[in-house]
Amino acid sequence: MEAAKDACLSPDFKTLIRALLHLGALAVLAAPLAVALAGLSGIGHRWVDILAQFPAPALAGTLVATLIFALLRLRPAVIAGLIVTALLVLALWPQWFPRGGARPAPGAPTVSLYSANLWAWNRDVDAIARSIAEADADIVVLVELGDAPSAELDRVLKAYPHRVLNARVDRPSGAARAAVASRWPLTAIPDRADGLVSVGAVVRTPLGPVNVLGVHLTRPWPFQYQWGQINQAAALADIRRDLTGPVIAAGDFNSVSSARIGKQIKAETGLIPAPAWPGTWPAALPSGMGMTIDQVWRSPDLALLERRLGRKTGSDHRPVVTRFTRAAPPAP
Repeated sequence: MEAAKDACLSPDFKTLIRALLHLGALAVLAAPLAVALAGLSGIGHRWVDILAQFPAPALAGTLVATLIFALLRLRPAVIAGLIVTALLVLALWPQWFPRGGARPAPGAPTVSLYSANLWAWNRDVDAIARSIAEADADIVVLVELGDAPSAELDRVLKAYPHRVLNARVDRPSGAARAAVASRWPLTAIPDRADGLVSVGAVVRTPLGPVNVLGVHLTRPWPFQYQWGQINQAAALADIRRDLTGPVIAAGDFNSVSSARIGKQIKAETGLIPAPAWPGTWPAALPSGMGMTIDQVWRSPDLALLERRLGRKTGSDHRPVVTRFTRAAPPAP
């Protein structure tokens, strides 16, 4: 028995255990490394794009893993963890700090917007109403507006008498509608049979007429067919081309702004995404670990003043509250 104990504590055995710990630690870092490289690669292939959606949760996981490695005194794994952390931050940088925003025009009025995916099966109408009321925005954009809140729309949108809704769509994931509601008068933008779930209105704001689009793209491949999001992003670009004046497109894009679909929207519409931190989905996670697939895009003639998360609604998505003003003209 004593001999067995001595064997377990022998230097060779300890060396083997340490080596296995190092290998296990490096294996743990392989997944977030793949996510970081996918996000940095710029490759739009569907296999790469699906990985490029996850740098935010991968960063949170890597930080936790690196701390554990430090406590275990696995120095090579700590160094590798810090390298992967840096790569993930680089992959997230375009989401957190999107380029192209303009300075606000001094003294211009402001317009605030609340946007949320309410989840079609969400029956917590009280939570939805509280979230919208607490945000106290000027304009509200809702996607996946299910039957329960639709039946009590006058309570949910009590402060917003001007509304436009698209037709109710029956889906396996729950019947739903989309809505734009406003404190100010609005005019509906005609619906299109283009495969994109959207609703739009021209809102008469203190900034002048602003085109507001509520958008819900399909889920990405492999959860839906691989061209679905690409076709819908192209449909959004078609709508954008027919609009004059400022544009805000908000809703659930089912993609982060730095991946394939975000790049397509930037290139084909000229719109600029709001910063993507903290994350919006899934709502059950701390927002710092979440992915921002619930986005707000704006035309360059608008300047973003604020972006924050709203109160939870009972959905698996967090609402987003943004505030805009007129962009200052470019310097001569």
